[in-house]
Amino acid sequence: MKVLLIEDEPLVAKNLENLVKKLEPNAVLLAIISSVKESLDWFKANAEPDLILCDIQLSDGVSFDIFQEIQPQCPIIFTTAYDEYAIRAFKLNSIDYLLKPIDKDELRIAFDKFKKLNHAPYQDDFKEKLTHLLSDFDNRSTSLKFKTRFTAQFQRNIVAVTIDRIVCFYRDEVIWVQTTDNQRLITDYNSLDEIEELLNPEGFFRANRQFIVNKQAVESYRTHFTGKIELKLVVTTKDEIVVSKEKAHQFRGWFELG
Repeated sequence: MKVLLIEDEPLVAKNLENLVKKLEPNAVLLAIISSVKESLDWFKANAEPDLILCDIQLSDGVSFDIFQEIQPQCPIIFTTAYDEYAIRAFKLNSIDYLLKPIDKDELRIAFDKFKKLNHAPYQDDFKEKLTHLLSDFDNRSTSLKFKTRFTAQFQRNIVAVTIDRIVCFYRDEVIWVQTTDNQRLITDYNSLDEIEELLNPEGFFRANRQFIVNKQAVESYRTHFTGKIELKLVVTTKDEIVVSKEKAHQFRGWFELG
């Protein structure tokens, strides 16, 4: 079995690679790809794999952008951080979707399903199912634009953090996520700019170069005599969070909205 892995989070990609090796020792991992552009280049230069393991949200877009241009005949197992509503809708197309962090037993079941389906007459259905999936995604693209869960590292494990548990993201050499129960977890994102693009701006605000805050976690704020705004969150953060005078009006409008 030749497997292509499309995943832009290094921690998740490494975990998936290890799970594939454990569950399918004879599988050949052809490549680990992290973006839409890299994926399109790979498909144009290589023969199609037997199976694709693919994240939905990539660093430069969504993976459906790949399959709008290149429609493979092989089945796809999507890994995703989207909510259960989206998962149920996608499952109607009989292609597997695994919620991050990926569970070993769920991946085993997905592999078993692949083996059962990877025979005629099912092979002829893969392209049709993918076409239905892409059409379904077009109808849901607005609601699926933003992430609702993020993966992070806790001790030696990869865990999922839903946005309702997130107080803030912050930079301190690496990118951290701080939760409502005051856990500080390491993410594998390179910058807050990457994370900002994945978050719904109605719920999250880039306070400064160091912090992105969740509206639901902002307990109060006060305006400094200089015009800057000082935020108080529901938990104590590593550093004081200050919004500049230039962004103060934008912050107040965001905080009061909805």
